[in-house]
Amino acid sequence: MKLMRVGALGQERPAVLDAAGGIRDLSSVIDDFNGQNLSPAALNQIAALDLSQLPLIEADTRIGACVATPGKFICIGLNYSDHAAETGAAVPEEPVIFMKATSAIIGPNDTVEIPRGSNKTDWEVELGIVIGTPAKYVDEASAMDHVAGFCVINDLSEREFQLERSGTWDKGKGCDTFGPIGPWLVTKDEIADYNNLDMWLEVNGERMQSGNTKTMIFKLPKIVSYVSQFMSLQAGDIISTGTPPGVGLGMKPPTYLKAGDQITLGIDGLGQQQQRCIDSP
Repeated sequence: MKLMRVGALGQERPAVLDAAGGIRDLSSVIDDFNGQNLSPAALNQIAALDLSQLPLIEADTRIGACVATPGKFICIGLNYSDHAAETGAAVPEEPVIFMKATSAIIGPNDTVEIPRGSNKTDWEVELGIVIGTPAKYVDEASAMDHVAGFCVINDLSEREFQLERSGTWDKGKGCDTFGPIGPWLVTKDEIADYNNLDMWLEVNGERMQSGNTKTMIFKLPKIVSYVSQFMSLQAGDIISTGTPPGVGLGMKPPTYLKAGDQITLGIDGLGQQQQRCIDSP
């Protein structure tokens, strides 16, 4: 299933994409795609519905983030060896974990704000994992049992704030609008091989990133299991799993986003995002 949330900011309704690409309103079935409605039982209930009996929503309705109020927005850094090389970083021996503020989350096609004082706002297409059931100290063999599905994430980053302003990476990762998520939460049954998904990103129509999840250093079961050793994962939590090469920081000379730029990105089977950049008000 391709699950989504549509409507004006703060007024999103849960919806599902039908076989013809129509957006069907699920608000009579569930209140939202929050943690309690991402369990296997809740997803099975939706899968059993006759979607033709649900109201259609206009196709041009705004798409919101595909998960409502996640408790944690966790990211894995330097998880593609060629991306580590382009940034001058060593390939990590264990997954690098950092947190992105949940207040950074926006819809997949919402406007991205370049922060005040920013000169180095960068892009990163990433595969997102959405947790469906709690996970604590889980092993790799059972880790994916706790996953509801996958989504596209643009892990926007301000490189000066992240790397040159002391402290942790978080201050360059959690700026407002730095977490476009969606358009869909795609359930696991729709993805035949999450270890072989093409991913790409363009800025102003120029291809910047072309990659595939098969070149991840740490695979998805390892990531879920590893993170669960340090913090419990709750239903609705999101894990962004790293980016392939082609970020602005790695270019010669480095190239960064500015007001007026258009970002387009996508992952096979998970949909596409498009954002316009503006200066932060």
